[in-house]
Amino acid sequence: MRDLVAMNVDRPLDDISTDTSQNDVIDQWFLLVMGILIVLASQVQVPRSHQQTKQTIVNYLTVAVIFFINGCTLPTQVLIENLSRWKMHIFAQVQCYLLTSSISYGVVSACAIGKHFMDPALLIGIIILGCLPTAISFNTIMTRKANGNGALTIAQSTIGNLLGPFVTTALIKLYTSTDAWYTDILPETEGVTQTYRYVFKQLGLSVFVPLLVGQIVVTLFPRPVKKVFGEWKMSKLSSFALLVIIWSTYDGAFESNAFSGVQSDNMLFVVFILIALYLVWIAIAIIASRLWLSCEDTIAVAYLVPTKTPAMGVPLTTIMFLGLSEASQTRMQLPMVIYQGIQTSLTAESAQRESTQAETSESDDLPQDAVFPRMSIRAIA
Repeated sequence: MRDLVAMNVDRPLDDISTDTSQNDVIDQWFLLVMGILIVLASQVQVPRSHQQTKQTIVNYLTVAVIFFINGCTLPTQVLIENLSRWKMHIFAQVQCYLLTSSISYGVVSACAIGKHFMDPALLIGIIILGCLPTAISFNTIMTRKANGNGALTIAQSTIGNLLGPFVTTALIKLYTSTDAWYTDILPETEGVTQTYRYVFKQLGLSVFVPLLVGQIVVTLFPRPVKKVFGEWKMSKLSSFALLVIIWSTYDGAFESNAFSGVQSDNMLFVVFILIALYLVWIAIAIIASRLWLSCEDTIAVAYLVPTKTPAMGVPLTTIMFLGLSEASQTRMQLPMVIYQGIQTSLTAESAQRESTQAETSESDDLPQDAVFPRMSIRAIA
């Protein structure tokens, strides 16, 4: 560590700042590409006559790509070992589903003071966001970068996404079956049984089957799979597939003029509420975890609870609310898409902070607080 510090002292400050800037750009590539795609979607949209075809391809193909890659990159043995931690399963999944959904529903109920205050589709979108399962690949990358328990993240993320079609659908039905005024826009459904049929018809083909096929492929051909997704970095395709889902949502939103019907104060309110939800969720996760978990497990849970995957949320809204107007449907998906940018930036910054914290803690020259005085998960843990 001293050699590294000495080497940096000898280097010109311009070189150090240039390297730092380059690393920042690399670390934020997802946000940069997402921003470019949003701008592109605002200028050029898929024609209305092809929107349904685009939506079908995205809902099936891109989601299948994400979960096939997850199936190929999930260590089966490590996953099996972590499955024995049943207390952790309950602890993590209760927070990922019940905690986040109840808080988001409570916030919406408190804020929905009148029909002219907020767009009802945006409020329902915030509720749906809290009901979604956690991410998989994104969580794993961030947890490992922050020196947390990556195996725990993989296990809990997989369990959460396997439970998603059951739990998420049930929670959404629960929270939208009230007599609240913002639920008046929702179409009549044929009951819970019909909803589950639609859910498992699409999510079964795009989530469970690709995940199972991925596990079979990695079991039969471990070395080629490791080379393809490890050395060749083809696992990045899941991030690009996620970007396609985000682009598709914005494309549909701009094509249907969804943004034109949303007041600017509504959009600002949604952004601030989503930031607040992320901070509240991660704070509760950290405090609850430190009562009985190690630092590494705390980091894993801290990234599991507040992160949500639009890969399941976006197609789920299409399946559950058949007959809903396209404009309302796209506005309903906006909180999920906006939250993706919020969680990506905040989680990536936090993971980078934890990585720096771990590196500086190895130095014997300065106290830890002097090197890295800002609050972090590791500092609390």
